[in-house]
Amino acid sequence: MEAISSFIEYLRFEKRYSKHSLIAYEIDLKQWVSYLNSSYEVTQLEQVQVPFIRSWLVSMMENGLSARSINRKITALKSFYKYALRSGWVQINPMGKISSPKIPKRLPVYVEADKLDLLLDQTEFSDDFEGIRNHLILEMFYGTGMRLSELIELELRDVDTRNLQLKVTGKRNKQRILPLFPSLAHQINKYLEMRNALTSSTSHFFITPDGKSLYPILVYRLVNKYLTKVSTQKKRSPHVLRHSFATEMLNKGADLNAIKEILGHANLSATQVYTHNTIEKLKVAYLQAHPRA
Repeated sequence: MEAISSFIEYLRFEKRYSKHSLIAYEIDLKQWVSYLNSSYEVTQLEQVQVPFIRSWLVSMMENGLSARSINRKITALKSFYKYALRSGWVQINPMGKISSPKIPKRLPVYVEADKLDLLLDQTEFSDDFEGIRNHLILEMFYGTGMRLSELIELELRDVDTRNLQLKVTGKRNKQRILPLFPSLAHQINKYLEMRNALTSSTSHFFITPDGKSLYPILVYRLVNKYLTKVSTQKKRSPHVLRHSFATEMLNKGADLNAIKEILGHANLSATQVYTHNTIEKLKVAYLQAHPRA
């Protein structure tokens, strides 16, 4: 259809879409046209009706296409019809009555508490600066639920072991206070003794042996390396330790609002996703223990 060629040119020169995006849009729209031709012998945009579009969506679902892929095609069609309406190719936009299928939420990946206890309590860490630092990084992630960026940007002045608390700067530069348990505070003091013996010009709390600030990929690789010892899951990132912290807090009966504040979530819905992990755990226990299950 001429309208599709015109739309692709519009995306290329006016919207300056990437080559990859242009190819994706063109493929989706050509698949749509092919379906119209083969199923309804439709060759003109004005002939398209809402049931035709819904039929196409159903056919894709029946062919096993994921909700995420279908949503991408719906997005392409919606953008195309907005352009076609504005350019006079059509008088009515049939996409106004089309809803996107819901994408199932992915449950947060976490490592069970007994496995993390094994890692943190029984794994041998070297007694040098890097060993003490690496052990503390793992403990900080799991003990406070902080984000990777918050750990890297943590400054010496933000840590108060005397009052068992530290201050982190989260998203949108929003600051919050995180509590520390005594054993974690003890580990922090042990690390600080070794850190203070190094020459460093940075005020960041965590540093490399040569006194420089940490960077994300270094911490990511460090966490991945140690989680490999106790977890077979594909995802072994710092965020997994944050998920593990939240899940375990919830399992031990912590108030959801308290967890929200500690994690620095803007709203409760972001925190509620962890309840799904707890419910799944309860289901497993129920099926294993109930006499009629």
